[in-house]
Amino acid sequence: MASANDIRAKFLDFFAKNGHEVVDSSPLVPRNDPTLMFTNAGMVQFKNVFTGQEHRDYSRAATSQKCVRAGGKHNDLENVGYTARHHTFFEMLGNFSFGDYFKEQAIDLAWTLVTKEYGLPKDKLLVTVYSEDDEAHGLWKKIAGLSDDKIIRIPTSDNFWQMGDTGPCGPCSEIFFDHGDKIWGGPPGSAEEDGDRFIEIWNLVFMQFEQIEPGNRVTLPKPSIDTGMGLERIAAVLQGKHNNYDIDLMRAIIEAVADLTGVDPDGPQAASHKVITDHLRASSFLIADGVLPSNEGRGYVLRRIMRRAMRHAHMLGAKDPLMHRLVPSLVGQMGGHFEELRRAEALITETLKLEESRFQTTLDRGLKLLDEETADLPEDGELSGRVAFTLYDTYGFPLDLTKDILRGQGRTVDEAGYDEAMAEQKAKARKAWAGSGEAATESVWFDLKDEIGATEFFGYETEKAEGVVSAIVKDGKPVKSIAQGDDAIVIANQTPFYGESGGQMGDQGVLKTADGAVFTVTDTQKKLGDMHLHIGKLSTGALKVGDVLEMLVDGERRTKLRANHSVTHLAHEALRRVLGDHVTQKGSQVGADAMRFDFAHPKAMTQDEIEQVERIVNAQIRMNEAVDTRLMTPDEAIKAGALALFGEKYGEEVRVVSMGGYEAEKAGHVYSTELCGGTHVRRTGDIGLFHIVSEGAVAAGVRRIECLTGQAAFDYLAAQESRVRAASAALKVNPSELTDRVTSLMEERRKLEREVSELTRKLAAGGGGAGADAKDIAGTKFASRILDGVNPKELKPLADQLKSQLGSGVIALIAVNDGKASIVVGVTDDLTSKFDAVQLVRAGSEAMGGKGGGGRPDMAQGGAPDGSQAASAVGAIEAALR
Repeated sequence: MASANDIRAKFLDFFAKNGHEVVDSSPLVPRNDPTLMFTNAGMVQFKNVFTGQEHRDYSRAATSQKCVRAGGKHNDLENVGYTARHHTFFEMLGNFSFGDYFKEQAIDLAWTLVTKEYGLPKDKLLVTVYSEDDEAHGLWKKIAGLSDDKIIRIPTSDNFWQMGDTGPCGPCSEIFFDHGDKIWGGPPGSAEEDGDRFIEIWNLVFMQFEQIEPGNRVTLPKPSIDTGMGLERIAAVLQGKHNNYDIDLMRAIIEAVADLTGVDPDGPQAASHKVITDHLRASSFLIADGVLPSNEGRGYVLRRIMRRAMRHAHMLGAKDPLMHRLVPSLVGQMGGHFEELRRAEALITETLKLEESRFQTTLDRGLKLLDEETADLPEDGELSGRVAFTLYDTYGFPLDLTKDILRGQGRTVDEAGYDEAMAEQKAKARKAWAGSGEAATESVWFDLKDEIGATEFFGYETEKAEGVVSAIVKDGKPVKSIAQGDDAIVIANQTPFYGESGGQMGDQGVLKTADGAVFTVTDTQKKLGDMHLHIGKLSTGALKVGDVLEMLVDGERRTKLRANHSVTHLAHEALRRVLGDHVTQKGSQVGADAMRFDFAHPKAMTQDEIEQVERIVNAQIRMNEAVDTRLMTPDEAIKAGALALFGEKYGEEVRVVSMGGYEAEKAGHVYSTELCGGTHVRRTGDIGLFHIVSEGAVAAGVRRIECLTGQAAFDYLAAQESRVRAASAALKVNPSELTDRVTSLMEERRKLEREVSELTRKLAAGGGGAGADAKDIAGTKFASRILDGVNPKELKPLADQLKSQLGSGVIALIAVNDGKASIVVGVTDDLTSKFDAVQLVRAGSEAMGGKGGGGRPDMAQGGAPDGSQAASAVGAIEAALR
């Protein structure tokens, strides 16, 4: 029996041999269709190729596409577990032609695969065609040799595919497998078509027309092919099963559930085994593609899926969290083809365990409340909407989980009452916010959040995506549109742009529309926790609410931000190891050009300590270990050894980022584990290089290092080396001898400076000493000198020398340098009761445009801006002595 993995491989190999490019599955969160919550068909990733907006270097493709149908238009959640073929997660095998081959080759390839490669008997197959598609009808007769009764014409939209009200469209042709007359049901188009005897296994879409408007359809210049075959369905057929949950891929997980719970997988509770199996797959792949449980958008759908499965685990008697223990079985089955599942295994495991642990604490109480509320209701009585809201608000029961529980009792929920209770809670939250002291100007964000909801962020996995403009704010007020040149803020329903938080600066980039509008994003901020604001200017065109955007993050800048953010974690741990466990982060700024990191430490780092930190960090970079992200509660994360970052606000769930090599001395812990919501490198080696440029104080007990990474660090060090080589060349020594040579030159300079200082004082003192040219002013000896080019530092020692020569009297020295003056006045000790050097120096300074001076009664010094008035200063001092 061929396994599901073999069937997938044979499909892809077959089309690869027939000239098709095998393309990896795109993520479950569509990057190119903001109208979809999840990727729900194989053609989603090729949508823009079909419409001509995107061109690829191949014209044929084949995929095994991950799909989820659990929210919005396509929602199979409530049927999962109770039918043979409903899933929230499934794989869609498909082959595509972008203007290359068309109907004839598509039908030939399909028939060859199912009958020759897969070996299905021809007499068990029949096909449908659109009633007006005579061409397809004729081709099936020609290629497959099918009789008219095996080619059924269908006149409805079931066999005519459209992307939307406008755009590409065309007839379909479906292949059905007949499970035999032992199963009730009739062929498609018959009164018994809803039975399970005839099962559709493959749908071929002939993308032949373009719908310009209703009633106006034209032929495409390059018709295309889009097909879809559910892996689970074709595996069931090839493995002789009638129920998709009996195929090997599903059965392996069902058996694992049975082993862990001890409950018969084929007994009365078989539906619970199926729900858990299906929902484990959906939850795990969504987490691997960057979706995490929350109370908004995609995260809320994930939480609904997870909690529905967890409730069925509870029904099976599981007392401890069960879902995370099934992850190895899933990875073993599907991790070979979907490598992202294996890479994210730790994150999936932690997320499931966290969610189930939290939910288990409230599940019993919630079920008890539900039992109490339904006890007095009639058999078909409706549950109060307010009770349903209490179950959601207090116990974390999504509405559809409550409906699922009541389904088994034949009851429903008053959904209007539920909505009313939800609205009342929002009104209370707004009232509380209004009284919290927030600035009135911020009310615009609360209004918008209430109207448009949160922004879905999936920038951890991608730097480009599509989004729909939810709101535009200009000059502090919401507007419907903006014109070229307008500064504004654009909010979209989803974004790859990271909003500034945790020290990491917001992303920059561009938002584009199909009709040529370009909005340049200069910054991205977050409001109210999860609403991303794209701040910038509309460079060209016009932009309005509802426009579809191509959102492109500046990838080069983001790469630098990732490296600089990741290195804060490595540096934090290195600082703790070098300086001590008292080191804690006190702030950071993660930019594209550099990173700065503030930390608690009472004194300056030595050069040796700085070099030790650099060595430790660069050693971790060279190890090139994977950077791992998990989801945990803050308390659990801290108990596990994670460091919480300064100033960060943490909710009920946090991202825990681990990086660096495992260390035996720390019981298998990795080098660094911190709570962090920022974007990071995938491996430490992506950082490249780390260098500390400076270290200094920013506050009492707080130090700061400024650092560079990657190319910036290399360029900085290269420039430093260039300077060293230039200096070595100038001094005619090898770089290794530069330090000794500079030390020697500095010592020579200090010696020469001492000699020059001594000669200057001798020259300034003059051959005859101070007494030779002293004046007698009112009985007091007064000697003055105006000195050009003498260092002001020499004035005091020279004044002391001249005072000694004078014996008794007053000395005034004025040094003039670059037009400015420095003045020193000395008074011998016997005259300090009569003259104050401070008063005399101020008189001289003011004569040169200065404002006083300071010192002692026997020696004072001052300065002035106008050295040309030095003679006037001497005169002013003489006047003060009279």
